[in-house]
Amino acid sequence: MLKLEQVARQYKSGQVLVDALKGIDLSVEQGDFVSIMGPSGSGKSTLLNIIGCLDRPSAGLYELSSQRVEKLSDSRLADIRNDFIGFVFQSFHLLPDLDAQANVELPLIYRGIGAKERHRRAAASLEAVGLGERVHHRPSQLSGGEQQRVAIARSLVGEPKLILADEPTGALDSKTGDNIMAIFQKLNKEQGLTIVQVTHEENIACFGRRIIRLLDGEVEREETVKENKAEVNVQ
Repeated sequence: MLKLEQVARQYKSGQVLVDALKGIDLSVEQGDFVSIMGPSGSGKSTLLNIIGCLDRPSAGLYELSSQRVEKLSDSRLADIRNDFIGFVFQSFHLLPDLDAQANVELPLIYRGIGAKERHRRAAASLEAVGLGERVHHRPSQLSGGEQQRVAIARSLVGEPKLILADEPTGALDSKTGDNIMAIFQKLNKEQGLTIVQVTHEENIACFGRRIIRLLDGEVEREETVKENKAEVNVQ
């Protein structure tokens, strides 16, 4: 699904040139579930931003779904983000005055999709994350874990092929974080969604199939998770 070859990213911090990424080689197959780990400053977020077409590499090749993307126009990159990728962040980014259904529908409004189809897709996405009975609750009426489920449903509503998650359990307690990971595992196994997540938590990384460890902007090593953590029932 995606391939990076010798991807580097440099940026200026004052008068200093910082090498955030140094020749990253990475490939992710369709249906994979990859966790990216590393200490602060290792390049995790920079790498995720490049994979998500939110940033461009300074050098190297990036191919997404057989398409070279590192030199595409800003408008074409925006199209790829909208059509191909779903994003989940540590902060839920829900609008407080809208209920769960309306929050999930927002990306479809921007696409110009009609109300009936928006309602159908949003309801299906909320059902997929176990919130079928909470569609009319506002964020203030939901727990942190439920708010993150709404955010996941919003990332699914556009029917993406790739989910990118940046510290998706960072603001949650361990039990709730495990439940969120169970949802990711279910989406990965049952719907074949490709998932790439950044996390600093070892136990969260082990819900995936592979772990990519970064250090100082380079891939230090890659590990296969021999036995995925047991799924938690989604209530």
